[in-house]
Amino acid sequence: MSENHMEVAVYQTAKHGNDCSGDSYFYIETDDGFICALADGLGSGELAKASSETVIQVVQKKIDEPLDSLIDLCNEALSGKNMRGCVLSILRIDYQHCRYSYASIGNIGVVVVNEDGSKKRNIPNPGYLSGIKRDVNIHRGALEDGAVFFMFSDGVNERQLTKEFYSQKSMQSTINWFTLQQQKNSHDDTTLIAMKYHA
Repeated sequence: MSENHMEVAVYQTAKHGNDCSGDSYFYIETDDGFICALADGLGSGELAKASSETVIQVVQKKIDEPLDSLIDLCNEALSGKNMRGCVLSILRIDYQHCRYSYASIGNIGVVVVNEDGSKKRNIPNPGYLSGIKRDVNIHRGALEDGAVFFMFSDGVNERQLTKEFYSQKSMQSTINWFTLQQQKNSHDDTTLIAMKYHA
């Protein structure tokens, strides 16, 4: 998908033996910016999917909320329900102010790669969303033309994210390269979202 400013490609597969992935994601580009969220339900299969879909539905309805409030709302959506919980990361890009921000609870990886090749990797808040209040750290940075953002669930082995992975010219070619590296049988639900900003 390529719209006004964001080029996006996604790889997703379920854990071997499962009919569905416990990972859920959502992204949308508006006139003012872009938001992407990735949630990984604890465990795998239908029960994991129920938790991850619950928080993604909150993000879809509340895309203009500040990130810390949005994560609180996602957490509240799991409160008092018979759900396993999930980990979550949300990335927001603000076109008007040329800034990006992201927050993670649990082990969703976020890597930012600038045009000069410099990389920033998030250190997520530990734990997971289950209805219990969590502290949230918001990471912010200046948005550069050509900046690339990768968001991925724990099914992605970061050792696969080699120099060759980072050197692909388009987001779709990045996903195609990653797909070729994946083993036939996935031992976990795996989602990788590759996003590039074009000014």
